[in-house]
Amino acid sequence: PKTLMMWAMTRGLSSLRTAPASWSIPHARETSFAIAGVPFTQTFTARPGDIDVMGHVNNAVWVQWMEAIATAHWEAHALPEQQAKYAWVVTRHEIDYRGNIREGESVTAETFIPDGPNGARFDRCVEFRSAGGKAIVRSRTTWAMIALETGRVMRIPPDVAGRFSAGG
Repeated sequence: PKTLMMWAMTRGLSSLRTAPASWSIPHARETSFAIAGVPFTQTFTARPGDIDVMGHVNNAVWVQWMEAIATAHWEAHALPEQQAKYAWVVTRHEIDYRGNIREGESVTAETFIPDGPNGARFDRCVEFRSAGGKAIVRSRTTWAMIALETGRVMRIPPDVAGRFSAGG
């Protein structure tokens, strides 16, 4: 996993791969193991190191949380043999910030795959809601599949896509 992450980082990409337990985000708690095609949720609580000079969660932390929920969703639905063969890298983020939270406050993140893959890529949406239910951060991220054996971008196989679609 570290080799793939280094490869992706040298290309300005964020990687999605099963990470060792030592890389876990301790303030993330899974709250749902939804079936494929149904939104997947996870709760995040802002810790002191997540807070910027303005007293709220730093924008970079929101991106880390987006990767954390995407990783959890992949690990919950992809078969072990798929996880051993493939990894994901981010090719594009589009993020709307409409609010924020402070230290000790929590958000519930919900992620889903709105459409099927387009070759090697698919989009993943994430919405973060405050304790009051208000959507405060929304994102749409394009991910590309990497074959771990070659380190190259590849088309998303139908058996992988099917595990994350409404019909899967």
